[in-house]
Amino acid sequence: MKHNVILILLDGLSYSVAHHAMGHLLAYRNAGRAALYKLECELPSLSRPLYECILTGVAPIDSGIVHNQVSRLSSQRSVFHYATDAGLTTAAAAYHWVSELYNRSPFIAARDRHTDDVDLPIQHGHFYYVDHYPDSHLFDDAEHLRTAHAPHFLFVHPMNIDDAGHKHGLDTPQYRNSARSADILLAEYLQRWLDAGYQVLVTADHGMNNDRSHNGVLPEEREVPLFVLGDAFSLDPDAQPKQTEICGTVCELLGVPHDKPVCKEVLK
Repeated sequence: MKHNVILILLDGLSYSVAHHAMGHLLAYRNAGRAALYKLECELPSLSRPLYECILTGVAPIDSGIVHNQVSRLSSQRSVFHYATDAGLTTAAAAYHWVSELYNRSPFIAARDRHTDDVDLPIQHGHFYYVDHYPDSHLFDDAEHLRTAHAPHFLFVHPMNIDDAGHKHGLDTPQYRNSARSADILLAEYLQRWLDAGYQVLVTADHGMNNDRSHNGVLPEEREVPLFVLGDAFSLDPDAQPKQTEICGTVCELLGVPHDKPVCKEVLK
């Protein structure tokens, strides 16, 4: 099986809000053209450790990326490494910590913000470094990378949901409306990407609590969504994917050799 893949990480989106606020994604689910799964994120429920978990399949306690201030290249093999080793093209529109994990650390904006280097794991990138960088710009960055480079694997990572959660908390109009806004932005691109043959996964690293933070074990902090869309997915409602299986599942879709755990039930 060889498919192109877009992995979207909506930073800080709790499952409870995704389950009621993401109207466009839920329309695909209700039409039988997508599945929505509830994942429990690994611990700690923090961003940089869970970027590493999602993109390498390795839990933070084993990767050594155990808090947000661990600023170094990953020591693990990521989707980007497996894809480029197999001769595929990779791209990312993402927060600068992703560049620091897989391309170069520390991040130097003038050098790394716009990346085009076929010798790096993330060959083509637009990386931002403020949490309020508009999601609208981020999705435009992603579409530019897709149309300019036709990547086999594209990682898309907006931050405004998490930013709203830290400013206002979980049970607030601002947090819920930031999720709705991301869903509306996705509506501009999603069918276009599916029509172009991409398999699409939409997930989150962690959720959010009413203290305007995350790091612990509350359901609203750990429970996150995974939407899958595309003809390579089984849409089996009984599948139980894990966050550590996203990397391997993406590698299976790409058809590249890897040694990561896979949730076979989500695939046809």
